[in-house]
Amino acid sequence: MDKHMVYILKCKDNTLYTGYTNDLNERLKMHESGKGAKYTRGRGPFEIMYVETFLTKQEAMRREYAIKQLSRKQKIDLIEEFEKEG
Repeated sequence: MDKHMVYILKCKDNTLYTGYTNDLNERLKMHESGKGAKYTRGRGPFEIMYVETFLTKQEAMRREYAIKQLSRKQKIDLIEEFEKEG
């Protein structure tokens, strides 16, 4: 069964990047090597701050979009809640 994940990375410049993947380890390697999203190029190293898993790609993509609409403060609140549950 495929895992569909939405994640938030903290970049070295303290900005946050939200993305989707079905293989988080491979995607992180891509970001680190500069082959990930254009936004993350040159902003590594990265720290995974948040991960949410879904059964379908559609659900994950919908959640990624919703998270990207949040303010930085709301994303930080989401990360803090995730850390409490972890």
